[in-house]
Amino acid sequence: MADDLSSDLSDDLCAEMEAKLKVSNSLVVCFGELLIDFVPTVAGVSLAEAPAFKKSPGGAPANVAVGISRLGGSSAFIGKVGKDEFGFMLAEILKQNKVDTSGMRFDTGARTALAFVTLRADGEREFLFFRNPSADMLLHESELDVNLIEKGSIFHYGSISLIEEPCRSAHLAAMRIAKSAGSFLSYDPNLRLPLWPSEEDARRGIMSIWDQADLIKVSEEEIIFLTGGDDAYDDNVVLKKLFHPNLKLLLVTEGSEGCRYYTQNFRGRVTGVKVKAVDTTGAGDAFVGGILSILASDITLYQDEKRLRRALLFANACGAATVTQRGAIPALPTREAVLELIRQATA
Repeated sequence: MADDLSSDLSDDLCAEMEAKLKVSNSLVVCFGELLIDFVPTVAGVSLAEAPAFKKSPGGAPANVAVGISRLGGSSAFIGKVGKDEFGFMLAEILKQNKVDTSGMRFDTGARTALAFVTLRADGEREFLFFRNPSADMLLHESELDVNLIEKGSIFHYGSISLIEEPCRSAHLAAMRIAKSAGSFLSYDPNLRLPLWPSEEDARRGIMSIWDQADLIKVSEEEIIFLTGGDDAYDDNVVLKKLFHPNLKLLLVTEGSEGCRYYTQNFRGRVTGVKVKAVDTTGAGDAFVGGILSILASDITLYQDEKRLRRALLFANACGAATVTQRGAIPALPTREAVLELIRQATA
């Protein structure tokens, strides 16, 4: 399968994408952490060298929820923040972005999670977390909004909520509820090794729910970690070690190079949309928001390779648009911005 950009483009691509995203009212429910990222005002410096920090809302599942909403889709967020000024601020930001927050809870005994994010000279980021414990770790199964979970056509989650109890049990219960209600399960492991007790705990925890997902998105670095150092570019490694029998779609993101896709019947690669990167924070979440926003309106998308490739081009463009600005949620693009970027790429 050709992977050049031109092979996925046609005159009606943008109109088709716009139409699909406008008609989708299917709800995507995102479960997990919501926190404050503190981003240095100067790129390419260590935390100690940073002269100042800018606070920015973050947390992968929340980023995805906002990403979907910005693209014109319908999303909800389930998670816990502190009953503090940061927690109230985050809830308000989600509301401003038209994300359903009825499943959010506020903890009176723990603070909202914080993460200091350093921006290296190459645009990649490193993290320092403050969670001892933070409110997101303390969500109880009894606090789940069952009705909201059951309304979702897609239930999206990561792995950070699996690290500690009681949130782990709440996460597993939410997955069971969503599956029983017929939701499509979407999993982005979003590996953050410093948060896990050990590498082995991380590998075991991430893989403990692997075989339940309908869609899994992983990065090349995550493939290397989860397979114990195998070649992330080897299709046989991906298919034998990561593609489980019930999986409908496995996506491997390759940063600016685009992504690979694997289904039961076909596999291939869609090239990225080239931009000048300022900050890669949130790019993967923007990509996930892009593909889920289309899947929500067309849940059988993974069965048609042509339609899937077009959707993945759109998702790649979502990620590309995000890296042109600093921060996660503030940088997530609108549908119009993504379509314009695709138009520019074809000009």
